[in-house]
Amino acid sequence: MTKIGNTLIISFIIFSCILLSFIIFSCMLTPVIGAAAENEIRIADNAGDWGYPSPYLAYGRGPGYLRMHFIFDTLVWKDETSDLIPLLAEDWEYIPEEEVYIFNLVNNAKWHDGEPVTANDVAFTIDYMKEHPYGWVMLDSVDRAEAVDEHTVKIYMSDSYAPFMEDIGGTMPILPEHIWKYVENPMDYVDTDAFIGSGPFKYVDFSKEHGTYKYEAFDEYYLGKPNVDQLIYVKTADTQMALQLGEADLASIKPDMAETLTEEGFVVIAGPHYWNKNLMINHNKEPLDSVVFRQALAYAIDQDEFVNKSLRGYGKPASHGLISSDSQWANPDVLDYPYDPDKAKEMITSLGYELEDGLFTKNGKALELEVLVSMIGTGGQSMPDRDGEILKNQLEKVGIQIELISLETKIVDQKVINWDFDLAISGHGGIGGDPKILYEKVIQVPGTKTSPNTARYNKSEELNNLLDDLMHEMDPAKRQEAVFEAQNVYARELPAISLYYPTWYYAYNPDAGVEWFYTTGGIAKGIPIPQNKIAMMRSNAQGDGGIEQTPMQATDNAQDTPMMPFLGVFAILAAFYIKRSGSKRNI
Repeated sequence: MTKIGNTLIISFIIFSCILLSFIIFSCMLTPVIGAAAENEIRIADNAGDWGYPSPYLAYGRGPGYLRMHFIFDTLVWKDETSDLIPLLAEDWEYIPEEEVYIFNLVNNAKWHDGEPVTANDVAFTIDYMKEHPYGWVMLDSVDRAEAVDEHTVKIYMSDSYAPFMEDIGGTMPILPEHIWKYVENPMDYVDTDAFIGSGPFKYVDFSKEHGTYKYEAFDEYYLGKPNVDQLIYVKTADTQMALQLGEADLASIKPDMAETLTEEGFVVIAGPHYWNKNLMINHNKEPLDSVVFRQALAYAIDQDEFVNKSLRGYGKPASHGLISSDSQWANPDVLDYPYDPDKAKEMITSLGYELEDGLFTKNGKALELEVLVSMIGTGGQSMPDRDGEILKNQLEKVGIQIELISLETKIVDQKVINWDFDLAISGHGGIGGDPKILYEKVIQVPGTKTSPNTARYNKSEELNNLLDDLMHEMDPAKRQEAVFEAQNVYARELPAISLYYPTWYYAYNPDAGVEWFYTTGGIAKGIPIPQNKIAMMRSNAQGDGGIEQTPMQATDNAQDTPMMPFLGVFAILAAFYIKRSGSKRNI
């Protein structure tokens, strides 16, 4: 073989080795470059469909509000400790003499379509929600709102309203006037513009069929672009498994897996007791319309058995005063009903029932109640709900015949709303935030969509008066007195019976770049789920709004990629061997 042939073969081998190295190196770098270009957070959810993520169409439970809150901002917000921090409003004040709130808005906020956010939008939102009541806030005490200038709005009150800052300031989503002023029926509005807000994320997609949600970061967000490019909710039968398989970055987990997941490198957070499993009662039907009978039910219920069997010890008995015992508003001496089946039987007997062969009867008719149950399990886990069977056994021990009816949660909710039930095992959060929750879970807020967790109970004038006091008393000490006494009267009347507080556990992947946390008192008006949107803005420099944020650095400039030094070496070596080969051909 000639020297030229040998040289060509050697050059080809060296060139092939360099090329192979280049391919391998490129493959190694591809995930790094992809991760730098797009940071995605995936949240696992067991239910999936929580309604369209717009204010009026999100399902009326906490997860529905959370789907919406990434898109629509409020005037103020809560940090981890429940302190109010600025969002659309950079500062605010209340003038008691005039009963007026003044909010000064940030001057660089934009809607997702590029239009500026102004005081007119805030005033419009107040007017619109007074005309089209929004179930998450009460505006009965608001007289009107007025835009003083482009970034200053005054909200005039017709009456004092103690929960104003948390309820209206920190829960009411602000709507873009230039879009919503044309919307006559917000419950039918599903056009693309319905999802234009001013929040840190823009709406991309919602699949009702698959229960998935997709959002993307708003580059022009007034507090700085979030440190997450995409936020996705994925529906999965087992949220914990999705986390362990890398299909999700945040998920609710089974409590007994906390230690295992910690060892696997996940961060596990245990939540406060701001959610209660409860027994809804149709107090319009006999004998449930009797306070004595409802108290007998409370004595017949062994809360400890629920905690030990349903929660395997991961939780605690609930207060009969509704407000969470973990809340700063909890009455430590609220009326209680220690488990006493004999007392329960005695109270039922006092209502004219006779106990025959272990079953109460009256006028020859057995005392029988239907109990609706569903898969409204704790922590989003898809597990059989044992509460129905436990309740059935406890109530049958005191002579009440029970028929269990298992249905989808939304069907149970609708039956409760329609008064088509006797008893229903349900649950809700909000019991760790402002004590306004007592009002909302007893009295249907006028003009708002009926909630399946509201007892709609107005048979106690004393309770009604106390609820009115806790809504309007502006003196903190006097308000606390009203709140404490309202819990006692609630526990006496028992519009519903709280059973227990589960201890919820969530776990997240710290490598995904978001440090999730529980918000003291719950998100907004008390949602006990660790998905506060400010968690996705925490790696940024301190901004005017008090949230740490810094714009993400661009990484799409080719001359700055880590492959460039290698490409340079490759080019030099290739040129060298081509030249050397050419020189030998001339020998």
